[in-house]
Amino acid sequence: MKHVTLGTTDLTVSQHILGLMRIPELSASEIRTLVGDAQAEGITFFDHADIYGGTPGSPDHVCETLFADALNYTAAEREQMVLQTKCGIRPGFFDFSAEHILDSVHGSLKALKTDYLDLLLLHRPDALVEPDEVAAAFEQLHAEGKVRHFGVSNHTPGQIELLKKSVAQPLVVNQVQLSITHAPSITSGLAMNMAHAEQSVDRHNGVLDYCRLNDITVQAWSPFQAGATGGVFIGDRENYPELNDVLDELAAAYGVTPTAIAAAWVTRHPARIQLVLGTTKGSRVREAAAGSEIELTRPEWYSLLVAGGGLVP
Repeated sequence: MKHVTLGTTDLTVSQHILGLMRIPELSASEIRTLVGDAQAEGITFFDHADIYGGTPGSPDHVCETLFADALNYTAAEREQMVLQTKCGIRPGFFDFSAEHILDSVHGSLKALKTDYLDLLLLHRPDALVEPDEVAAAFEQLHAEGKVRHFGVSNHTPGQIELLKKSVAQPLVVNQVQLSITHAPSITSGLAMNMAHAEQSVDRHNGVLDYCRLNDITVQAWSPFQAGATGGVFIGDRENYPELNDVLDELAAAYGVTPTAIAAAWVTRHPARIQLVLGTTKGSRVREAAAGSEIELTRPEWYSLLVAGGGLVP
């Protein structure tokens, strides 16, 4: 497993992250096995959110609780993990008020049975955000040692800049959706100056370039998902026959599975991307982890992009 430096921090972390959103379907024993399989592959980074496993939009800390209860880690074992969680989504609205951020973090600390979070991300942009309130909450949490580093999820460059107006702590992560078949943050730039092409519309405000310029680590969620509401594209020959042909060809050439190739496509991009694996299957974790050691050539990378529906003029 390759490692990357997280943003401007001194943290060296695994390139792949295990996302814990789906663990309510697992028993405690199965959670321990899944985490153990991830650790065996060199994954030390675990992603949570206060809403994962709860009722829609409700910060119930269900997955955080299941994770900590199942692992029952010692202080020494906790130190070997990087724990990240997110806050800000509430029933029917988003909330970056200082009160909610503080309440959510205290709930996460209790659920995760830990004294500190390695990272706290603001989950989805709050249109009513007051940067000074975020700054006050972050300052308190950092001063008290409850959160060591901060970041965002699904934020545009402008939204990050607005937060930076007040927030003193570096925002070191931006977690966004990215896969071969859901890559407008990449493909829109390729179609620049092509007014006739739908792909030329930039809906992400150059977020990958912005993160590279500002030493912000990009984390890719749903790296094997077809789109916003689609299923997994790997093996889906009804909708993605050409892409699966290329995935199979490259998998055979590298001696891995198509999952490893799809993972390697994301991490080949130079935007310091970490891959968030949302699977509950240890076999899928192992397959994806194999992609960390593969650096696709430019022709290979672009062939996947085109096969996935991207336009290369």
